[in-house]
Amino acid sequence: MLDSILKHLEALVSFDTRNPPRAIDSGGIFDYIRAQLPDFRIEVDDHGAGAVSLFAVRGQPKCLFNVHLDTVPSSPHWSADPHVLRIGNDRAVGLGACDIKGAAAGLIAAAQATQGDAAFLFTSDEEANDARCIAGFLARDHGFRDVVVAEPTSCEAVLAHRGISAVRMAFTGRAGHASGPGALDASALHHAVRWSSRALDFVGLESHRRFGGLTGLRFNIGRIEGGIKANVIAPAAELRFGFRPLPSHDIEQLHAAFRGFAAPDALEAYEETFRGPSLPSGDVAVAEDRRLAARDLADELGLPVGNAVDFWTEASLFSRAGLNALVFGPGDIAQAHTADEWVSLEQLQRYAGIVGRILGSA
Repeated sequence: MLDSILKHLEALVSFDTRNPPRAIDSGGIFDYIRAQLPDFRIEVDDHGAGAVSLFAVRGQPKCLFNVHLDTVPSSPHWSADPHVLRIGNDRAVGLGACDIKGAAAGLIAAAQATQGDAAFLFTSDEEANDARCIAGFLARDHGFRDVVVAEPTSCEAVLAHRGISAVRMAFTGRAGHASGPGALDASALHHAVRWSSRALDFVGLESHRRFGGLTGLRFNIGRIEGGIKANVIAPAAELRFGFRPLPSHDIEQLHAAFRGFAAPDALEAYEETFRGPSLPSGDVAVAEDRRLAARDLADELGLPVGNAVDFWTEASLFSRAGLNALVFGPGDIAQAHTADEWVSLEQLQRYAGIVGRILGSA
């Protein structure tokens, strides 16, 4: 099946689906996929802002396969055109080859090699942190109980991963000359730095937390900016941070804690800019039940089970909606979002072979 996979991957990589700039429409790559699945019932929906989904169904399947087609922007460090697939050293190199057009090519090749029941949901907004496609699908009466979401997991079923939250904080101060004794308490930047110290100490105290092989709370201060110059008290500062909770964390309690580390008269804004739930989703008891259900799904499909991962996926959105969800796809996450991104030919062939077996026995 490898020749078929690579033919489709070459075509998929050639389409520019970089996100941003969120300029994807319902033609292009979606026209290509539609043409490859003539025996499927096809529905294409444009949700706006580059979010397009293609839902393809053959027969009466019980399990849905989901894969996103958008990629991150290409960096200037690519050694060749990122939209031209290169094959060599047992690798396929191209923008999105690993994350995750390789899986899309595998699904198409497996569908063409079989005649069993199948359902695919191709989307184009995963890299936008604005999950319109999945939300649109879940709002309909879809009838599915199980979903397999493609991300690079080295062809192992992942049953658990962290959630994600990104936050913007605005601190306020009182401008003045830095020679005065009030500079220590008046500077917005000092407020931001004090907040940072308290937050880092708090995260350290969460290191004992565990769920499904994951440990502790992941946290990162990505940016602090503000002020004018060294001898002027900073009247304003902005800080952006993110954290990745365990499925067993209460995300609202975490936000309350982080918000509380700021002096009330210094905090002008605390705004969550993006949230993605953990996998499985729900409180501790519900999450454990859903993890066990996903384990049963992996066993039913004959998928080897791997370790929980730290990166976020849209499988959590399906889990939050009550579906049995797991993550399974070809490639190594270490290659995702890199220059000269690649996926091994062995992984592509293994993934398509497993999908083909599932579809052939459906």
